[in-house]
Amino acid sequence: MRIEILAAAAFGAIMTAGGTASAQDGERYWVEKSQDGYVRMDRQTGEMSYCNQRDGRLVCRLAADDRRALQDEIARLQDEVAAIEERLAALENRPREEGLPSEDEFEKTMGYMERFFRRFMGIVKEFERDLGGEPDDGTSQKT
Repeated sequence: MRIEILAAAAFGAIMTAGGTASAQDGERYWVEKSQDGYVRMDRQTGEMSYCNQRDGRLVCRLAADDRRALQDEIARLQDEVAAIEERLAALENRPREEGLPSEDEFEKTMGYMERFFRRFMGIVKEFERDLGGEPDDGTSQKT
């Protein structure tokens, strides 16, 4: 019974604040009357807020510990965004290497290509051998 009264009070307070409430919002928050107002808990995040009625509206503010944690998280995220922006600027301003590859890069690429073609030609010869075009001992016979 008390939960139903609290849920109705929370719904009424939200409606008088000019907002709309969905069924999910009614399940998300838990509101309890205190000596000088209300205490609201967000069941999803665990945040606690102290609420008072002012001019027919329910005004809530985060508890001091939550506010400090929230401000610390905002500061951390701002630092992280600044670091990401610095890295991005460094990457964008890096001079591009244009022109031909170095001798080492060229030789490495040619080595890959040579290995590919040798292996491919081995497969072709094996396929011909399987079709009877070449004997198994590796010697060629022409008729």
